Amino acid sequence: MAEESSSPSVLLQFAPFQSAVDDGFWRRLSSLKLDTLGIDQSPIPITGFYAPCSNPQVSNYLTLLPESLPPEAGEEASVRGTLNLGNRNRCPVPGILYNTNTLESYRAIDKRSLLKAEAKKIWEEINSGKAEEDSAVLSRFLLISFADLKKWSFHYWFAFPALVLDPPATLVNLQPATQCFTLEEAESLSAACNKWRSSSLTAADVPFFLVSVASDSNVAIRPLRDWAVCQGDGRKLLFGFYDPCNLPNNPGWPLRNFLALICARWSMEKVCFLCYREKHGFADLGLSLVGEALISVPQGRAAEIGKDTQYVPNAVGWELNIEKKMVSRRISLAQSMDPTRLAISAADLNLKLMRWRALPSLNLNSLSTIKCLLLGAGTLGCQVARVLMTWGVRKITLLDSGRVAMSNPLRQSLYTFDDCLNGGNMKSVAAVNSLKRIFPAVEAEGVVMAIPMPGHPVPPQAENSVLEDCRRLQDLIASHDVVFLLTDTRESRWLPTLLCANSNKIAITAALGFNSYVVMRHGAGPLTCSSDVKSEAEDALSSQIGNLSTAHVDERQRLGCYFCNDVVAPIDSTSNRTLDQQCTVTRPGLAPIASAIAVELLVGILHHPVGIHAPGENATTCSATSEQPLGILPHQIRGSLSQFNQMTLIGHSSNSCTACCSNVVSEYRRRGMDFVLQAINHPTYLEDLTGLTELMKSMNTLDVDWGDEPDENADDML
Repeated sequence: MAEESSSPSVLLQFAPFQSAVDDGFWRRLSSLKLDTLGIDQSPIPITGFYAPCSNPQVSNYLTLLPESLPPEAGEEASVRGTLNLGNRNRCPVPGILYNTNTLESYRAIDKRSLLKAEAKKIWEEINSGKAEEDSAVLSRFLLISFADLKKWSFHYWFAFPALVLDPPATLVNLQPATQCFTLEEAESLSAACNKWRSSSLTAADVPFFLVSVASDSNVAIRPLRDWAVCQGDGRKLLFGFYDPCNLPNNPGWPLRNFLALICARWSMEKVCFLCYREKHGFADLGLSLVGEALISVPQGRAAEIGKDTQYVPNAVGWELNIEKKMVSRRISLAQSMDPTRLAISAADLNLKLMRWRALPSLNLNSLSTIKCLLLGAGTLGCQVARVLMTWGVRKITLLDSGRVAMSNPLRQSLYTFDDCLNGGNMKSVAAVNSLKRIFPAVEAEGVVMAIPMPGHPVPPQAENSVLEDCRRLQDLIASHDVVFLLTDTRESRWLPTLLCANSNKIAITAALGFNSYVVMRHGAGPLTCSSDVKSEAEDALSSQIGNLSTAHVDERQRLGCYFCNDVVAPIDSTSNRTLDQQCTVTRPGLAPIASAIAVELLVGILHHPVGIHAPGENATTCSATSEQPLGILPHQIRGSLSQFNQMTLIGHSSNSCTACCSNVVSEYRRRGMDFVLQAINHPTYLEDLTGLTELMKSMNTLDVDWGDEPDENADDML
């Protein structure tokens, strides 16, 4: 080594560690808090990352990333790969997180005791020898936080515990490494450091090491556990560490605990150390520093330490803010989580590209001018609205009477956390506002209204209000071209189905179970179905399948509605139900699937030559290459996620249907709202009107000999 310059001894001062937290860390902490931790305030082991300084103008920070938090079940292998693979400039160090439930408890944390507890861990790991095997524990850190999940704001404070030497270390010399080595030694040291940093992932992750300089100028990098081996043979020994600091006259914070280890384990009084720094990922001896420090423990104190196993040196380390003050920090992610505004000019790009080759016959004008009414602005309604816009539909009305609840935003894509505050915004209004933020050119309207339902009797004092809602719904359906039935209950679909059948409007229903879904288009109205638009194929199919409801010929040729398979009138399905029976408890993936299919069904109808009168098709009734540009046009699509299958079915109308048969539609036309009110208050009236009551009586009086053996054709009777 080159001859060292002498200088008077001064107290050794260290550049404090600085922290940086990636936004993804806070988002993942929020998820962990909501889904796993709950009110548990137990300490959480975390991992921080730092690297040697690589820029003479900027120090490296200790950084927290999303993967700094413990992996969830099944994630461990992938996360470990993320932590280590290719991360030679991200040295992991252990930390502990104390996340509190309230801001008051965060402020009341005994920071002195926490810091002392972490310092004690470092001291114990030094004395046990663990720090020599896993030197990253010397940089152990502490983080306290309070996550305000309602406001997406986080209060936090880092501590980097550093053991205080008593008396403090004094600095004999500190200068650039290039001035401390001969040319041969410098070249050998650079090569050894580069090899150490890139030879293996394990070595790259070791922030403290030994630098052994032989008499022949050959330099070797060794782990701390080889300290005894490196003694003797005239070798010069330096204690190296990854220095995140960029200052030319001060070593970084990690050296403090390194000196405590050297003093406690090896009783050295004079220490030569290397502040290892880099440039562009390679050793930079011009930026790196070599220093010499004197450390000592008075003899009395040394004896005391040896006898007292409870002794722990004093510690410092709570991070200062940018103004160098001891105060907590706060970050808010609310701004970064606002929806991203989409460019209007790019809204129809995908549709226009379709017409180049894939779908030249795509009628963008019909899609942009058609008026769609969505009954229900929940999980299905939000998804249908979004998919409609992607198909170029610009005129959308959403009807709903509910408010946005705290459980809605994750499942219902048009709402955010802000919509839940102060009791919740009205769903239809909030959904429209969201649509306009997504695409300002959309012509959206929100209607706050409840749909009158059979089985939910109306008290006399509320009759006028309910009848007004019925008339308003009638006007809405009459002024729109398409109606989507996306409500939660069966009975809420009855009146819209009747009104669509009366007005001959395109009606599409989507309904969800836990594992299954059904999407169907209703047939044309019974009093408007013209025979000249019915295909010969449909007539032939109807004669083959028949109709078990004893419908007359005209009814059999129509496609059925949502209620055509029922043998009872719709009734109250919400009273005396548990919470899971009242809510639509369904697998999260079902709603997007069903919603997308519902919109695709509409697009198929609009592009079919006979529109609403198009017959039902499936793979068995049509060739694989359908004449229609979008393929077959099914009547019903039923799918199951538990089996991951899907069926296309055809169901014809029933002359006993309580919603769309000619008797019901004719009676509605004759009596108007009086008929609707009677059906609401007395659902059995619909059963009497359609003949279902007599049908059930006749079934109950039949004397059937079922026989001793099962009928092999029994399934055909269902």
